[in-house]
Amino acid sequence: MLLTNSQIDKYADVLVWGLCLERPKFKRYDTVLVRMDSAAALPLGEAVHRKLLDRRLNVILRILSSPTAEKDFYTRTDSRQRRFIRPGERELFEGLNGLVAIRAPMSLTHLKDVDPTRLGETVLARKFLRDVLDAREDRGAFSWTLCSWPTEEPARNARLPLKTFAAQIARACFLDDKDPVGRWKSIYREALELKKWLKSLRLDTVRLRSRSMDLEVRVGERRKFQGVSGRNIPSFEIFTSPDWRGTRGTYFSNLPSFRNGNYVKGLRLEFKDGKAVKVSAQAGEAFSRKTLALDPGASAIGELSLTDVRFSRIDRFMADTLFDENFGGAYGNCHLAMGNSYADTFDGDPRRLTKALKRSLGFNGSSIHWDIVNTEEKTVTARLRGGRTVTVYEKGRFKY
Repeated sequence: MLLTNSQIDKYADVLVWGLCLERPKFKRYDTVLVRMDSAAALPLGEAVHRKLLDRRLNVILRILSSPTAEKDFYTRTDSRQRRFIRPGERELFEGLNGLVAIRAPMSLTHLKDVDPTRLGETVLARKFLRDVLDAREDRGAFSWTLCSWPTEEPARNARLPLKTFAAQIARACFLDDKDPVGRWKSIYREALELKKWLKSLRLDTVRLRSRSMDLEVRVGERRKFQGVSGRNIPSFEIFTSPDWRGTRGTYFSNLPSFRNGNYVKGLRLEFKDGKAVKVSAQAGEAFSRKTLALDPGASAIGELSLTDVRFSRIDRFMADTLFDENFGGAYGNCHLAMGNSYADTFDGDPRRLTKALKRSLGFNGSSIHWDIVNTEEKTVTARLRGGRTVTVYEKGRFKY
């Protein structure tokens, strides 16, 4: 087995901790969905299932479609079929109190020849379900966490032996520690102090400079920084959803990414007045252009994130966004997400963040959320609202 029984048990403990961190008051018989990409993740899914049952929660186990079935769906259907919502799906989402999503892909490229507009039809048709969960999360009725189980496909694409890939997951999640949950609690406390420091600075704009990029981003009014919330295991990033309208300059993603089965490498975006007006890539350029044109918000940013090397043990490209967006290595990383913003970065009650208020504050809206990562050595400076400029991140570390 790729992970030992002890590591699997600890992994399940960490996931339950992550699920409950943002919603500690789960009630008896609340409903939690444990969703796996494939049957390969059953050892972990079943361990989580046992621990949730022991807490007297109602648990639904679900395994997603195979790569072949998923490709058939997008290539052999008409538009009406692609917009189909299964009976009971809305009712399920309206009754969910928790989600544990276990990524275990058997393929990363099976959708590479599918027209992105076909993929977009399904994403747009299902967006209301995401909105249902977002609204429940804002009310404190729902929480979620996400992790990865080692499979051959991402390991092969990361050019790592499967055992090395699995060891990187164990290392990143502290599964060889005596008390991984205790370790995550410690990082959580450190991240709280870091976020308080960032808030105290009263940031106006930030500027990210490396050998390949020079990008300025307006943080925006009524913002706060999030991260290390238990929602992603592992997660070391500190992020916010900035005012998309104040983005200008050039951003470069030197880490490859896989999205909807498509491989994208060397993605370069040039921003003007908040929009990506020029798109180029060493690989996957046509796909990138189509993706960033799927809806009006797809060409604007929804997230800005930085990872401190003192937190993250991840030092390999993993062909898995969950790990790549938390890359530590020598210089940490920054990443942008193109598309949808996060309501929980609003510095106020998320339930009061109406569509009109989102628009006025520059929170982006889109059917996509695409993380693109830069791991180059960089300096991040900030212009404060008082007019002073300070360095907030350098050599992979926050300067607090």
